Amino acid sequence: MNKIRKQEYARLSGKNRKYIKGQKYILLSNRENLTSDGKTSLNKLLVANKRLNTAYLLKESFGQLWNYQTEGWARKFFNNWKNSLKWQKLEPYEKFIKLIERHWDGIAAYSKPENKVSLRFVEGLNNKIRVFQHRAYELKDEEYLKLKVLTCMLKKI
Repeated sequence: MNKIRKQEYARLSGKNRKYIKGQKYILLSNRENLTSDGKTSLNKLLVANKRLNTAYLLKESFGQLWNYQTEGWARKFFNNWKNSLKWQKLEPYEKFIKLIERHWDGIAAYSKPENKVSLRFVEGLNNKIRVFQHRAYELKDEEYLKLKVLTCMLKKI
């Protein structure tokens, strides 16, 4: 989305450029997270520039992918989303599609309800791993680090 904003800024001149300048945060934020002034600025920007409007709508609609509970429905949504990009000529989104295709297995795994882990747990585990790595800086044994991580997740007796 930001690359498209930069491309449009470079392409336009004069009066039309002023709508795009300083709007990075507004374009990258979700609509529900914007203040009323932010929503007003966003609407003005999207009315003024059709290409940014299209890119923004595609960005917002892509967020629905994370709501699907089965891989089949998620894949169907992604294919429909990808097909809607065919005639838009948005090169950064074409690169994004290739990225998603490369990582589809992980994305599909996320769509399964049993794989939805809270971020709090993941962040806590990452912090423990960093502590282990810091304490065992001189140790070069990766297997020992794996063992320490696994044992930290066991319930205490």
